[in-house]
Amino acid sequence: MTQSFLVHVPDAELAPEPLSPAQIVSGTPEVTGKVVWRSADGRQERGVWQITPGVVTDTEADEMFVVLSGSATIEVADGPTLKVGPGDLAVLREGDRTTWTVHETLRKAYAINLT
Repeated sequence: MTQSFLVHVPDAELAPEPLSPAQIVSGTPEVTGKVVWRSADGRQERGVWQITPGVVTDTEADEMFVVLSGSATIEVADGPTLKVGPGDLAVLREGDRTTWTVHETLRKAYAINLT
């Protein structure tokens, strides 16, 4: 996309992004998302992401996000525990190994830098 745009994040239609079974610790969390912009070189991405309640693990990209709705506790291995909810801005560093305990379906707008 080469022009300015607007996305109403609370109502954005999201597509399924299946989790690897190895990532699921407990529950039956489901992930959906939508990439709204990607740089020509593929190294930057902006989008909307949502996850339903459950516990999952992940290895993070360099990401900044703002939570629009829902809540979760994100435990960063050898780092802080982040309790996030509506209005919170969080930063995860590339390579962070995380465990997400999603209490209420969480929707976020994100910006990722990929190497």
